[in-house]
Amino acid sequence: MDKQELFIGIDVSQEKLDVGVWPTSQLWVEDNTDEGVAALVQKLTALQPTLVVLEATGGLERQVVRSLAAAGLPAVVMNPRPVRDFAKATGRLAKTDPIDALVLAHFGSAIRPPVRPLPAAEIEELDALISRRRQLVGMIAQEKNRLHRAPDSVISSIEAHIRWLEEQVDSIDKDSHGIIETNEGLKEKDALLQTFKGVGPGCSGTLIAKLPELGTLDRGKIACLAGLAPLNRDSGKYKGMRRIWGGRESVRSALYMSTIVAIRWNPTIKEFYDRLRGKGKKAKVAITACMHKILTILNAMLKSGEAWRPAQAR
Repeated sequence: MDKQELFIGIDVSQEKLDVGVWPTSQLWVEDNTDEGVAALVQKLTALQPTLVVLEATGGLERQVVRSLAAAGLPAVVMNPRPVRDFAKATGRLAKTDPIDALVLAHFGSAIRPPVRPLPAAEIEELDALISRRRQLVGMIAQEKNRLHRAPDSVISSIEAHIRWLEEQVDSIDKDSHGIIETNEGLKEKDALLQTFKGVGPGCSGTLIAKLPELGTLDRGKIACLAGLAPLNRDSGKYKGMRRIWGGRESVRSALYMSTIVAIRWNPTIKEFYDRLRGKGKKAKVAITACMHKILTILNAMLKSGEAWRPAQAR
């Protein structure tokens, strides 16, 4: 008789780890401490699960995932959105930590998401810096908006805070550059990406940190990861407008800014954009198509290891 496949779901919080097993519905809790994680790894090693599924929780899951991977356990970290959609589709409308753990385990059994290699420590560090930079830039925008309608009594305070935030952004840019420059593999990837006219250090760093799969997948899969794959909206005779959806927002934001630059300064992208606009496409649709094209080009560049040449886009 074949051994029953077991799927594990782990709901990670600040203080504890709720663990669920599918299809047995077994539940238990471990402390989210070094000792608790070690005990969890020991128990899961004995169970020999087919897959262990966790949700991305802003970094709280990293220690657990690394410990599982070090023990040779197949762990995958999922975006919360598809997991929650799966929960609703299977009738689990309530939301508690034990329920979430079982939902993750059931999701793993039904969907079987692929296990990908964990990013290197340098990539994780760069990822954290890029995320913090986005937060700081957002705070700067908020403070500048306040500045326009602020009374005289607080203007100097807001201006001082903006200067401090900008200094922090500069510091993070230096740290990010330092990580890339001291790692030969990242340095080569960064230099290759920046040969494309329109991709600067900011976009390159974001792609390296937030889309490490770039250059390893085919054009369709990489577009789906970035949320730039046009999805059908058809039903019967109705043919809806194709729309992009989901994916990694930070990657799309970086590509958007690079696309705006490329439309102006990169002849290949400018020609493509003008051609779409000439066919009556809305500006937003044309820009999105250019983003998709640029991502496809960058993916091919990293896959081949060749610098940008205009002929690649044709």
